[in-house]
Amino acid sequence: MKILIVEDEPKTVAYLRKGLTEQGYSVDFVGDGEDGLHLAQTLDYDAIVLDGMLPGLDGVAMLERLRQTRQTPVIMLTARDSVDDRLRGLGAGADDYLVKPFSFLELLARLQAITRRGRGEATTITVGDLHLDLLARRATRAGRRLNLTAKEFALLAVLGRRQSQIVSKTIITELVWDINFDTNTNVVEVAIKRLRAKIDGMFETKLLHTVRGMGYVLEYRPDRGPE
Repeated sequence: MKILIVEDEPKTVAYLRKGLTEQGYSVDFVGDGEDGLHLAQTLDYDAIVLDGMLPGLDGVAMLERLRQTRQTPVIMLTARDSVDDRLRGLGAGADDYLVKPFSFLELLARLQAITRRGRGEATTITVGDLHLDLLARRATRAGRRLNLTAKEFALLAVLGRRQSQIVSKTIITELVWDINFDTNTNVVEVAIKRLRAKIDGMFETKLLHTVRGMGYVLEYRPDRGPE
């Protein structure tokens, strides 16, 4: 998932960016409301973390303008903790409100909640005997927990949400690594190889398939032998 952080405190930005990236999120950040509004209106984000006290266009004013064209889920993250300030932020269209100092785990839980509501999507994915819990970020196969890195889980989730569909290398690089241009890197091939070893290596029925020249498919094929 892709998150926009609009925050002018470098330490907070670094803290959020590190934590969210480690959880497999793709993160953009800007330090003022005008730039934040521009990105939020022109690019597609799964959620926005928005500071209320920004130079120039403040967080509430930015949110009010954003809501004229976009309904991207927004968490207000600010030092303002009075009831009036909270009501002002929520009234401007914030989906949630978190006061500094904050727990990263709480922020992460709230992000997961508002993006789930915004998308109306399921929180679990099942492909054959493979099960993904998108909230707990846990994957199991035949009851065995799979030890996946954050990027491997993000890759598996991208394929799982599109199960039985061919997912191209271009789509994977954009959604998992936030690379939206052609590169010569073999990062996808390497990640697919490692993921395949973990989800298919010990099992006769293979779930992750390569469609040569087109991409990859996560699919249960009970009547077909291994590739």
